[in-house]
Amino acid sequence: MSIRDWPEGERPREKLLARGSAALSDAELLAVLLGSGSRGKDALALGRELIAGAGSLGALLGRSEPHVHVGGLGPAKRARIAAALELARRSLAEQLREQPSLGNPRDSGDYLRARLRHLPYEVFGCLYLDNRHRVLAFEELFRGTVDGASVHPREVVRACLRHNACAVIFAHNHPSGVAEPSAADRAITHELRDALQLVGVRVLDHLVIGSGEPVSMAARGLI
Repeated sequence: MSIRDWPEGERPREKLLARGSAALSDAELLAVLLGSGSRGKDALALGRELIAGAGSLGALLGRSEPHVHVGGLGPAKRARIAAALELARRSLAEQLREQPSLGNPRDSGDYLRARLRHLPYEVFGCLYLDNRHRVLAFEELFRGTVDGASVHPREVVRACLRHNACAVIFAHNHPSGVAEPSAADRAITHELRDALQLVGVRVLDHLVIGSGEPVSMAARGLI
């Protein structure tokens, strides 16, 4: 039976319009985004199958960029999901820029988690701040294991000067989901802090992004 043949109150799109997006399950929200199913499956069945196959909604979204093949999703559906994710990220970035200043790690944690949490590879990024700790920009600088071989202090210093930053917050993700800072994380943070001190840029924090709340290295006294 097609979704069109369901009672109107049970169709995901109509349910969303009548009761709000919070009333829908993950699979129902995904069905609304997908718009249609595939051969032999309606959009809701496809959504459930995709989430089950990936292991979680977050894992699926991390693999759904347009250039990544996901079984059951054609390029149009992958592009639709990627666009929805990017809109969410931009909304969080807009909220971050509108804050008068960043007072604690939670202020930037939601945005950085949205940017990095679901990526299947490790990314090191930098949030550039002015002298009032207002956000200037966020930039992904390096991909790969965060250590001295992949994160180059010279490039970080150059990027900070290019953005005219007075302070920075670093962030990187652990694809394993475990957000515990490693010895390499601590070592490169200290190396970057010492390099940036020479050009008058303060390192306020380094957030490690995993499956739960981001871990603030500053809150742990590791900066």
